[in-house]
Amino acid sequence: MTLETDGRLRHPEKAHKPDNPTQPKPPWIRVKAPTSDTYHETRKIVREHNLKTVCEEAACPNIGECWSKKHATMMIMGEVCTRACTFCNVATGKPGHLDPFEPTNVARAVARLGLAHVVITSVDRDDLADGGAEHFAAVIRAIRKTTPDTTIEVLTPDFLRKDGAEGTVVAAKPDVFNHNLETVPRLYAEVRPGARYFNSLRLLDQVKKLDPSMFTKSGIMVGLGESGEEVLQVMDDLRAADVDFLTIGQYLQPTPKHHVVDRFVTPDEFKRFESMAYSKGFLTVSASPLTRSSYHAGKDFARLRVAREALLFDARSNAQPAKRDGSLESMVQ
Repeated sequence: MTLETDGRLRHPEKAHKPDNPTQPKPPWIRVKAPTSDTYHETRKIVREHNLKTVCEEAACPNIGECWSKKHATMMIMGEVCTRACTFCNVATGKPGHLDPFEPTNVARAVARLGLAHVVITSVDRDDLADGGAEHFAAVIRAIRKTTPDTTIEVLTPDFLRKDGAEGTVVAAKPDVFNHNLETVPRLYAEVRPGARYFNSLRLLDQVKKLDPSMFTKSGIMVGLGESGEEVLQVMDDLRAADVDFLTIGQYLQPTPKHHVVDRFVTPDEFKRFESMAYSKGFLTVSASPLTRSSYHAGKDFARLRVAREALLFDARSNAQPAKRDGSLESMVQ
């Protein structure tokens, strides 16, 4: 098991479990090791501001590409999660106190990195009365004050049993509210045991009811043992909650103690998922083996805004809806 720098087990809840088999990655999953000067500059800025990133904590395969463009996803409220999802590489345990200087430090780092669009995520903080909702809001306000032109996307926990928490975050006016379903409902007990599928759906539905103009987003991983029919049902459930943006990516096993990879989904299958998602009414879809929630988030947000504008134009003109195949050209008539 991986150790933290202080000698603690990173995943103590998994230490007693037997190792799961690991599969060699297919050619379409391979990524280059990070080597660029900009990558190291991004890393330096993150360290100087005493910040954590999901890029590092979750062992994201895209860190080399994203950090070489100074795109880093900030992970607030510490690096220790109160949940023990079997797919996730973020450390599990008892978190420490919230850092009151973190909102300012995040805002300063966003300015230093020159981010036009930033994604803010967090660990689960079941130990906090509001699940960390007010801390999310404080980070949003600090970024707005420091770099008012930066668009802000939040990727929140599920705020399970934290009544009104989503309202606190929505009131701070992020541009995108993202919460990932992660997998199909049948697999929740083994993949996401601390969460509830329909609670996550209700969260996304409530956000849209609180602010119908706010973009909502969610994502799932494939390759965990789900069927194609179950993926399509998740799409239907998300559209029933009026979610605008869907991401679908390949699950990658962080360590032998984590959930086994059932299979590697081919690029052609991801294209079919993308086509089906657009046919169900999502404004924007990102589906590929290396898709992650914050991967190319800035470009995807631009596509999302253009897609909504095209939809509103169609409604005003009573024209047939423009075909949405994911390209900007197809959205602007």
